[in-house]
Amino acid sequence: MLMMRNLSLLGKQPRRELWGWLNRIFNMVDSSRIQDVGPDRACAEWLLRCGASVKWKGTKEFLKDYNSLPQQGVRFYIQEIDATDSAVMDVGFSHLRGLKYVERIIFHRCGSLEDEAVKQLIFVKDSLKHLQISSCGDVTDEGVLSLSGLTNLQTLLLYDLPEVRNRRKCIEVLENSLPYCKMEFPYAQSD
Repeated sequence: MLMMRNLSLLGKQPRRELWGWLNRIFNMVDSSRIQDVGPDRACAEWLLRCGASVKWKGTKEFLKDYNSLPQQGVRFYIQEIDATDSAVMDVGFSHLRGLKYVERIIFHRCGSLEDEAVKQLIFVKDSLKHLQISSCGDVTDEGVLSLSGLTNLQTLLLYDLPEVRNRRKCIEVLENSLPYCKMEFPYAQSD
């Protein structure tokens, strides 16, 4: 009887735990891989594994298919990241270390994006000019305030961040820290 009850539970909670476990594995940083292929390729592999897309410097199209990555040995540099609906999470953000040309990043509907990940955007602070964080339900005031270190930002769009409790304070701090950045942080509209 006890075994039957435990079997009936298998279809409920373990599925969610399995996806969380798989997402963590997809996000893990492999230092030897970074050394072998360089930071841009290793980061692109991570992003594509997690469902994001990348645009290489000097190209017009976003790369979405892991199997379409350029051959190893050919150097490409990430210029844009679109992580819409991806499973990127904090354990993978060390992949950003060493990237020199990332100018634009979009995080939209990233269910695993939390403050600890947002804080690691500091790795690309020298090149990052445009950032969007929207509909990411686990980003709080702490994560938003950490953006004050991204001093080269030209545009910042923050939207639908329900865990941000003091929106006014966040805006004030960011406006003071990023005086040359055009920032938008509108209230979310209900549909």
